[in-house]
Amino acid sequence: MGSEGPPAVTIHVTGFKKFHGVSENPTETIVSNLEEYMKKKGLPKGVILGSFNVLETAGQGALIPLYQTFQSAVNTKNSESSTSQRIIWLHFGVNSGATRFAIEHQAVNEATFRCPDEMGWKPQKVPIIPSDGGISRVRETTLPVEEITKALAKEGYEVVTSDDAGRFVCNYVYYHSLRFAEQNGTQSLFVHVPLFLTIDEETQMQFAASLLEVLASLY
Repeated sequence: MGSEGPPAVTIHVTGFKKFHGVSENPTETIVSNLEEYMKKKGLPKGVILGSFNVLETAGQGALIPLYQTFQSAVNTKNSESSTSQRIIWLHFGVNSGATRFAIEHQAVNEATFRCPDEMGWKPQKVPIIPSDGGISRVRETTLPVEEITKALAKEGYEVVTSDDAGRFVCNYVYYHSLRFAEQNGTQSLFVHVPLFLTIDEETQMQFAASLLEVLASLY
């Protein structure tokens, strides 16, 4: 076990494309540019950047690439030595009415879309995973949301902890991710960001970089 310090953590990042009412999704920009941004800035010690995926803002449409990423990452994890067994799925979504960043604590097994997703689906009070129980079933992240929020607030970011990720595609993806994480010994976190009109792009890129640093420092 030596004195190498904590094991490395591999962080896989997702965002979303445009959708009804949001013609430019800030999370598409964040996720598309984050790898390059981190390389220039310098990666936090112990962080390995995994995959970066921009998903369709559609319940079913997001799932195929999401599960492909999940599976390939877990296969890699199982085939490698135990030095980098820790995997975090970090999902970014936009809340166009928000003025602050929100670290989401949980997802609910309910799809009630306020408008059709990008594939035209508009479920109402449907369980996301019927075999998981009814629409009141909640899954919580195993990451310390309060601690993460406090660390980011201390760095000067406008950030809160949230217990409500909505019932749209963000919650839909987070629920699937939390379930997969529990079944495969990994971890998952969803973060809602405002529009760039509210918090500018550079600040949001800095926030994403700071979040990676905080996640690396937890262990």
